[in-house]
Amino acid sequence: MAAADPAAEPPGVADAIRTAGERAGPALRALLTSSGLGLAVWDTALRCVWANDVVARFDGIPRERRLGRPPREALAGDAAGLEAIMREVLTTGHCAVGREYRVPPGGPREGAPRVLTASFLRLDDTDGLPLGVCMLVLDIRNGRGVGDRLAVISEAGARIGTTLDVFRTAQELADFSVPLLADYVTVDLTEAVRLGGEPLELLGSADGRVPTFRRAGVASVLDGTPESLWATGEAVYVPEASPFMQVLRSGRPLLQPRLDTSPGSWLDSDPARAEKIDQYGMHSLLIVPVRARGLLMGVAVFVRAGNPAPFDQGDRLLAEELVSRAALSLDNARRYTRERTAALTLQRSLLPRRVHGGDTLQVAAHYLPADAEYSAGGDWFDVFGLPGGRTALVVGDVVGHGIAAAAAMGRLRTAIRTLADLDFSPADLLARLDRTSVHLSADNDESETERGTIGTTCVYAVYDPTARTCAVALAGHPPPVVAHPDGHVAFPELPPGTPLGYGMLPYESTVLDLPAGGLIALYSDGLVEDRRQDIDVGMERVREALARGRTTPSLDDLCTEVVQTLPTRTPRDDVTLLLARTH
Repeated sequence: MAAADPAAEPPGVADAIRTAGERAGPALRALLTSSGLGLAVWDTALRCVWANDVVARFDGIPRERRLGRPPREALAGDAAGLEAIMREVLTTGHCAVGREYRVPPGGPREGAPRVLTASFLRLDDTDGLPLGVCMLVLDIRNGRGVGDRLAVISEAGARIGTTLDVFRTAQELADFSVPLLADYVTVDLTEAVRLGGEPLELLGSADGRVPTFRRAGVASVLDGTPESLWATGEAVYVPEASPFMQVLRSGRPLLQPRLDTSPGSWLDSDPARAEKIDQYGMHSLLIVPVRARGLLMGVAVFVRAGNPAPFDQGDRLLAEELVSRAALSLDNARRYTRERTAALTLQRSLLPRRVHGGDTLQVAAHYLPADAEYSAGGDWFDVFGLPGGRTALVVGDVVGHGIAAAAAMGRLRTAIRTLADLDFSPADLLARLDRTSVHLSADNDESETERGTIGTTCVYAVYDPTARTCAVALAGHPPPVVAHPDGHVAFPELPPGTPLGYGMLPYESTVLDLPAGGLIALYSDGLVEDRRQDIDVGMERVREALARGRTTPSLDDLCTEVVQTLPTRTPRDDVTLLLARTH
């Protein structure tokens, strides 16, 4: 093939292109002017002589600013790199295929750069002499092949469903899809899913009433998602005759490449949504049901506005795959929410509503369940009277989380109260509780992953107002903190004991002086342990907080002050604190 002389411009290349378009049949004219393929032609001096409107939609440069100009002035993004490719194609005659480049957002409706791919081929006359270069442009978002789609799905698996939180998972689906697939995405779920309840098989399969839907996720290329009528968590209005209801009733996705906004459409009954559609130029709609294990949890809505290309069947398949992956994570999160709610309900029903220290002690307790990402644990506390005016103080921590841990906690709490009626010393009570723990686990035939009461830690203390002492024994539990009236605050040296159910070492009681105005704090390890810090750091943090607030009149306030020293507001484990001050 003859080498090109860029300085020699064959006359009439633009005329040749226009003539070809005029003489072409309808199919070729549609390819040149009406398809989703961007086309531009450059002469041998690399001046743009022809371009269709699709290129302008892709990079935002109108035709009048492109014609007669070199690539550096007529293209957006890496124009210099594209010009170098054109020169090479013009010189060698070899095609360049699939060169990816990015162009800046074309306006306020596009919040992220658009990714385009360009291919170049030299145009020759009948004698093999170069006439120029033809540039073909595709929007990658709308031209994915199978390999691209698999790569997207693989990435979605890593970015969607990272937690067991329903709302966070829905938001991850929305965030991942914008601007990859759509300019605006919403995820609306039934109220039952949010609360961990059972979703629907199909809308109308029960009593025909429309359930409450709440916005669980929303994302947009525009800052602040101004297209959304509802904020996350708010109830969403679903018109009876809308395409959303059609999807909810059929359980099948709905694709509207061109959103019907004409008079007489469903938008007549939803003027607020119609106004948003008109205001932001929404033109293409894709609705996918959120389904998992045969149950319908809600809908994911994909909308295009700034992106001029309508949704097609390839987009529908990709959206279904993304939603399907998210739906499994949402269902897991829903089931987890249900179990966590049940565990917390059971746990709170077993904990004392109020703690009383009688006439000899002022007591207060604070319980903070683990963050929603982590299931509720088996922490418990208790305060009850003993013969002779004495008072028992208990804090324990069952291994594990969820309903099993809460149930095990309830059994141990009952066992302690039963044993306490026999007036054992703290050490003897823990020894018998250790054997009881073994029997309870054996009776329930727990597996290795659900070991029941085995491994539970506990601190049991008995305050004697006559002697003004407190006898304490530990079963693998963190030691208490004692604050004396003179301001001295410390962790007394106590035999640590072993967690319940192992029976390895005998338990020992230690008698501590607790004069009038003295304070003792029992707590669970969630108050002092943090995976980012050594436990000694957490214990010193608690000691300092008690030293600062030991004279605080209200022990409830002091509990709050101590718990607020936690380095995070989303603890991975339950936090329990029990304070007792002598009169």
